[in-house]
Amino acid sequence: MSPLRTAGLPVAALAAAGIAGIGYAIAETHLFTLRTAELAILPPGSSPKRILHLSDLHMTPNQRDKQRWVADLDRLEPDLVVGTGDFLADRHAINPVLDALAPLLERPGVFTLGSNDYLAPRPFNPARYFLGPSRLDAGRRILPWQDLVAGLTRRGWVDLDNRAVRLDLTGWTIDSRGVNDPHIELDRYDMVAGPFDPSATLRLGVTHAPYRRVLEPMAGDGASLILAGHTHGGQLRVPGYGALVTNCDIDRARARGVSSYTGFGSMGEHTAAMNVSAGLGCSPYAPIRFACRPEASLLLLRAVDEPSGH
Repeated sequence: MSPLRTAGLPVAALAAAGIAGIGYAIAETHLFTLRTAELAILPPGSSPKRILHLSDLHMTPNQRDKQRWVADLDRLEPDLVVGTGDFLADRHAINPVLDALAPLLERPGVFTLGSNDYLAPRPFNPARYFLGPSRLDAGRRILPWQDLVAGLTRRGWVDLDNRAVRLDLTGWTIDSRGVNDPHIELDRYDMVAGPFDPSATLRLGVTHAPYRRVLEPMAGDGASLILAGHTHGGQLRVPGYGALVTNCDIDRARARGVSSYTGFGSMGEHTAAMNVSAGLGCSPYAPIRFACRPEASLLLLRAVDEPSGH
């Protein structure tokens, strides 16, 4: 065998591995999965509740497999659905999003928006995420976000963008508050600040992007649960290491899944349970995921005095 061919073997193998890796990363964007977690955060004696947490659909009209998968989540019979923004990735995606959510819109729900609900995606260099949180690019087209909000609220879901709302549902009450997207500095937590109602069954904080300036007062004001998205779980994860970036100022260890967050606020020092969803989509200009399947989260809430698994 010639030296040229011998030297070429590793190069060819690396090229083949690279192509296979890219192919898998593209295929993984369609491997939708349900992540389930159990949280003992309800008051003693409360009956169990089920929260479905959806985030970062980044929907385009042709993503019919994602639309069918989301619609099928209604079989989980959640007591509450929470959407944490970035529903859209195309100006023509309003109806596909509403159609996908149609069965779930028959259930109680709350939501906040993300930057990609306001602004259309555009080509970008993903390497810039290693320099810190992405910046708002000039020249991005405005999406018809008002139509999205109207479609969701018309069916009964509650908009929590810089709003605090008490929900009186059958068998439980929710003191909820949320902020508009901190990633583009639309958050105004001062508009909803103050102690959560300690008598509520669930004290819920909602934000698209989990920035510390929002998480800190939400936890410190007495939230029992905080829900967020935005990070895509890192989108590309290294097995055994985790997320490489978060695209915000939260630490990499909390880029996906359930953790706790301690803040100082009107209730003094207080710790809340927190779920950061890795989301169901990605930018159409970066349609890859690796070791980070697109997900929805089913959170099984139980009373603090109830044994696990009941």
